[in-house]
Amino acid sequence: MSPVGDRETGLEAGAGAGAGAGLETEGVAGPETAGVAGPETAGAGGAFDEEHLALKSLLGAWALAVCSPEETEAVEAHLPRCPPCAGEARRLRDAVGLMHREESLDPDPLLRSRVLDECLRRRPASTPLPEWVAPYDAETARLDALLRDMGEAEWNTPVRLHWATGERTLTLCGVLAHLGSVDGLVATALGLDDPLGPGAPRTVGDRTETAVERCRAHGPPFVRNKWRTQTRNIVRAAALRAHDAALPVDFTEFRRPLRDALAGRAFACWIHAEDIAAAVDYPYGPPAPEHLARIVDFIARRLPEAVAARRRAGLAAPPRRLTAAGAPGRTLHLEIGGRGGGDWYVPLDSPAALASPEHTVARLVLEDAEFCRLAAGHVPPREAAAGREGDDEAVRDVLWAVATLSRM
Repeated sequence: MSPVGDRETGLEAGAGAGAGAGLETEGVAGPETAGVAGPETAGAGGAFDEEHLALKSLLGAWALAVCSPEETEAVEAHLPRCPPCAGEARRLRDAVGLMHREESLDPDPLLRSRVLDECLRRRPASTPLPEWVAPYDAETARLDALLRDMGEAEWNTPVRLHWATGERTLTLCGVLAHLGSVDGLVATALGLDDPLGPGAPRTVGDRTETAVERCRAHGPPFVRNKWRTQTRNIVRAAALRAHDAALPVDFTEFRRPLRDALAGRAFACWIHAEDIAAAVDYPYGPPAPEHLARIVDFIARRLPEAVAARRRAGLAAPPRRLTAAGAPGRTLHLEIGGRGGGDWYVPLDSPAALASPEHTVARLVLEDAEFCRLAAGHVPPREAAAGREGDDEAVRDVLWAVATLSRM
């Protein structure tokens, strides 16, 4: 596009004046009075005046950065030779700066995952990351991004943790220490060092107490570096043992295969990151759909045993009929909406019974994130946004069974 155009800055003091009319602005004298030769008085004649007017008409577009490269080059070559245009350009650029909306300096929490995905698409990793490890990898990276900009005072922010049977308040540093101490049980199953050292307690509660005490002794930088290093080591070790997805991980109160243990730890990391974000008034969303889907599946597969455990504890009605292992029995259709959802069929009378669509007596519908927050104890069963159909007792038993899965 030619530098000579019809665009006007809209701020010209001499709009409509003939060639040679200078732009007079407060505190800046025009070339006629300043004693400095501008283009109008340089003796170059009418052609030079026409060029000056054309370039002056581009100052508004230049300030908005919408000139073509040729126009930009011409304007910027003109400004050092013309003090009035230089002053006007400076004021226009300042005005444009005031028009810009402030943008957050915080990076998108999913930026790391997107960059890694693109890098791996172009050059696959020498040790590919198994799909069952990806949720833990992503959720620990998201929490690490949240923690990166925490100030010293924020590390002592009280964070309220709550689950179906209780609640507790820890500092932000204490929450991270708790996460690291439980992750340490996965680390030792993979042959890594226990973050609490040799002879450390094995129960989740005792490990948390030990970790919180160390947090008080060592401070946030030590705790964050210890946690962060351990999460990276767990991801690397799990990737190298992709064939060992069924490796048992002993949490003392229960045992889980490595695949499920990492899904559970990804779930815990997300939920406690939400607890932290709420405490410091920071937005924090659910995991990526493909990772959320694995967490939802991990929770849904635990429901048959959770229903049976409530019944053994006298918290649910006895089975309507005795059903032999492997035989078809009464079934609840669990429908989870959202991109992380799906359909599961939950046996109601025995965890060993065969659940099937043909024997469905009730239907329960929840959104993916709502289902997970119910399982975390963050949503009471009575307040869950759930659609229900069929046997009310069956729906109630399963809703409460989901909530009983929560723990600190």
